[in-house]
Amino acid sequence: MLQFLATFAFGASIAFGLPVPDGTRPTSQSNVSFAEVYIVKSGEVFDGGMKTYELSNVTCLGQTESNGSSTAVFEVQPGATLRNVIIGTNQMEGVHCEMSDCTIENVWWEDVCEDALSIKGGNASSVSRVLGGGARYADDKVIQHNGFGTVVVDGFYAQDFGKLYRSCGNCKTNPRQRFLNVSNAFVDLEIIQTDRALRLGGPNMSIVMMNENYGDQAVLRNLYVKPSTYNYTECTFDLAEQRAEPRQPRTS
Repeated sequence: MLQFLATFAFGASIAFGLPVPDGTRPTSQSNVSFAEVYIVKSGEVFDGGMKTYELSNVTCLGQTESNGSSTAVFEVQPGATLRNVIIGTNQMEGVHCEMSDCTIENVWWEDVCEDALSIKGGNASSVSRVLGGGARYADDKVIQHNGFGTVVVDGFYAQDFGKLYRSCGNCKTNPRQRFLNVSNAFVDLEIIQTDRALRLGGPNMSIVMMNENYGDQAVLRNLYVKPSTYNYTECTFDLAEQRAEPRQPRTS
């Protein structure tokens, strides 16, 4: 049974408009392997034609930290758009927005490795957008927000994960306030891999994890959840510490 979570407002909102996903994933049109990360330059639009893209010389090593964007399939520069892409299993970092202000449109992750999307850099006025698409099988985070400004997520489908969004708690650029707007999302937690659930707080999954002491703000609107037998929280607030693992004080 779906649970409907109307609006959780922890900051200013941004307009949304995409439909709520129904859980249907796209069919890949073919496979493409890159020898190194593909850079979508500022002002460019890369339309992948719903093909599956991965790296020819990288395999997923789970939550092993890798060297920046070198093990990502795509690096999307500010003002660039990545659309109609399926990210395959042979990669570690999925997609990187190295300087924020990117648009990720109808991008699907077949099996998330370390993170699906990492957003870095930028400034307080930066806005990075995730429009449509979806991700599944994330041992930890789907969207990792290390950069500044706002992340907008609209019409996204997430299945079997630890966190849909995480505001960085121990980045060397902290303390830094971050903002999140999520709308029209379908979160499917009906089937969670047991080892992942037990590893994530005994067991407890968070849709959103923010840093309370840095003043992070989030708006969740029109969020549909298919729950599981494991516990989950809509929002978890950490007490972040620079270059240290954050402490988790409360949930809501």
